[in-house]
Amino acid sequence: MDILYVVVLVVNIASALGVIGLVLMQHGKGADMGAAFGSGASGSLFGATGSANFLSRSTAVLATVFFISALLLANFQSSGSKSAGSVMQTNVESTPVSAGAASVPTEGKNAAPEGASKAKNVPR
Repeated sequence: MDILYVVVLVVNIASALGVIGLVLMQHGKGADMGAAFGSGASGSLFGATGSANFLSRSTAVLATVFFISALLLANFQSSGSKSAGSVMQTNVESTPVSAGAASVPTEGKNAAPEGASKAKNVPR
């Protein structure tokens, strides 16, 4: 089952990158300079409807592969690990911090230099 998950994940990533690349390579319908001034425009809203070329068909196929692989990955994740109970039942008890451990060290590399006052950092 783990090998199938990895294969579907690789297919999902490859199809996502392929869809991105194919969409960026396609030429927009209104991208011509002449279309901005009204020449070559058709009466429909999105331009003339014609047969789809190779790029748009392969984009549709890769998008379908992407959606199917995404659904398969979601199915694998939902059926993979089911735990009984709540998240709050598995919390870890932490020990309280003592007051001495929270104090500021007076010597060492974290100590403030001599003559430095905390009052200088207070905004006026």
